[in-house]
Amino acid sequence: MTTATIQIPDEKVALVKQLLKELGVTVTIKTTEKSPYDPKFVSKIKKADQEIEAGDTKKIPIADLWK
Repeated sequence: MTTATIQIPDEKVALVKQLLKELGVTVTIKTTEKSPYDPKFVSKIKKADQEIEAGDTKKIPIADLWK
C-alpha cells in the first residue's frame, strides 16, 4: 500500500473524495487550520514560556510598577 499526501482547495474536497471512492481508494481526510498568528510572534511567546519554566524571570514589587 502507498500513502499519498495531496493538498486540495476546500471547495474541491468533495469532488476529489468522490472521485477517489469511485476508483476504490480508501480516503482519509485531514484538514489543517491556518494559524491567525504570525510565526515570529508564536516563536517569541514559546521562547518566553520556556524562560518562565526555566525560572529566568524578574519579580517587580507592586509599589514599583508606577514609578
